[in-house]
Amino acid sequence: MARILITSAIPYINGIKHLGNLVGSQLPADLYARYMRQRGNEVMFICATDEHGTPAELAAAKAGKPVDEFCAEMHAVQKEIADGFRLSFDHFGRSSSPQNRKLTQHFAGRLADAGLIEEVSERQVYSNADGRFLPDRYIEGTCPNCGYDSARGDQCENCTKQLDPTDLINPRSAISGSTDLEVRETKHLYLRQSKLKDTLDAWISSKTDWPILTTSIAKKWLHDGDGLRDRGITRDLHWGVPVKKGEEDWPGMEGKVFYVWFDAPIEYIAGTAEWADANGLPAEAWQRWWRTDKGAEDVRYVQFMGKDNVPFHTLSFPATIIGSGEPWKLVDYIKSFNYLNYDGGQFSTSKGRGVFMDQALSILPADYWRWWLLSHAPESSDSEFTWENFQMSVNKDLADVLGNFVSRITKFCRSKFGEEVPQGGTYGPREEQLIADLATRIRAYEGFMEALEVRKSANELRAIWALGNEYLQEAAPWTAFKTDVDAAAAMTRLSLNLIRVYGVLSAPFIPDAASAMLAGMHTEDRTWPDDVATALTALPAGHAFTVPEVLFNKITDEEREDWQQRFSGVRT
Repeated sequence: MARILITSAIPYINGIKHLGNLVGSQLPADLYARYMRQRGNEVMFICATDEHGTPAELAAAKAGKPVDEFCAEMHAVQKEIADGFRLSFDHFGRSSSPQNRKLTQHFAGRLADAGLIEEVSERQVYSNADGRFLPDRYIEGTCPNCGYDSARGDQCENCTKQLDPTDLINPRSAISGSTDLEVRETKHLYLRQSKLKDTLDAWISSKTDWPILTTSIAKKWLHDGDGLRDRGITRDLHWGVPVKKGEEDWPGMEGKVFYVWFDAPIEYIAGTAEWADANGLPAEAWQRWWRTDKGAEDVRYVQFMGKDNVPFHTLSFPATIIGSGEPWKLVDYIKSFNYLNYDGGQFSTSKGRGVFMDQALSILPADYWRWWLLSHAPESSDSEFTWENFQMSVNKDLADVLGNFVSRITKFCRSKFGEEVPQGGTYGPREEQLIADLATRIRAYEGFMEALEVRKSANELRAIWALGNEYLQEAAPWTAFKTDVDAAAAMTRLSLNLIRVYGVLSAPFIPDAASAMLAGMHTEDRTWPDDVATALTALPAGHAFTVPEVLFNKITDEEREDWQQRFSGVRT
């Protein structure tokens, strides 16, 4: 039994996430967590809401609520939606937790003691109308690179170029809209990442099994231009982790908070501490996942994220961990994803463009979305959600292949043998070939799941479902029944057992349908089919079953057209 620590990039608290956010981190992480648990491994799957920084303050101001109250409400909303998508977190925490505050301040103190934090005077935009310094996301203006007129002070959403607020043309306050801005002197703390460049470079170079997407982004930040630069880790904000060295005040940093990208990844650790506290467990319970002096040397740590988060997880967060000089667990594998685009354009949380997670669940159950998103995961390149493709995949894969197999064989058995696994007959060459083909496919499926090849795993699972349909079509027990009842019984018995196997194999992708298949077969046996022949005897002759409800309804052209129209505008 292995011990697997899994984290997915923590979503901002500022609103409900879209399907692109879901498939870029949380959903594939859940797929892996579910699979690893099924294979008998001990899994710790941690996520949280990212509650600090300008997005939280701006969203709270827009909602007319105090920021702490807004964050508490939105955490509950995001947790409910995550449950709706059947995301099986061991804990869904909050970066505003006392545990994260304490750990963030602890790391800052350790880094300061190691000489890895520098106090830097810098020029920052000050809004006279708002009476405050404006952090990067509080400033909007025209991008000097592409001309987009709503670029933020940290990055242009349109062309993705990293910016400084002073780069913007015609800048304005995102709070008041005022253009009465000036540049003033202020002091901030910088993490001296550049001092760890060689260490980080050697560490990343040692990860020869990482996806090319992950390592190429990390190497670009390490070597392009001036190479790895020191990064500011404080901001002039009211909401966040107050700047301290451990438990000590930090002279000159009064009223400042740590930058959200410093404290957010630390929440992975803090979230595990929250899990231990919530379950009344001692500190050792979470430390065994994170401290190599407490047992974490045996842990395999896997992170899931969109490509925009890679620099922080390959450079800044590891710099924090390594720079502390303490025996913290470093990530073993980073699974990064490209972008999922929406129907000819881009998903956008800030612009409200695309299908958002709550909207998706309001029109179809989670499994429909889980299957499409995972089977089209943007691994090697960006992918695109279109309603036509969604309809086709659901109807073909879920309804015509899997759903049709389950419906045909259970209804046939009920009509000819009753609602129990029939007796009689032996397996012939066709059945032996099916068992051999299934074994080959299942081993390939396992290999792709172990290797975190999401789309290839989905393709293999689809092929496993198709084997059952092809067998039914060729064996035709309804025809055999007319001349050889025992032969038809054997075919039916094998096929009913295959439903149980499908329930087990499909659970990481479509957990609700998997549970429905197992419930229909009146079994809680989720034993993995290591030996396929044995697995296909788990339901013996005489075992009762119930014909399940239709697993998946087809999407009609009328429904598709209606949804395409409903979600073509901007979410308000």
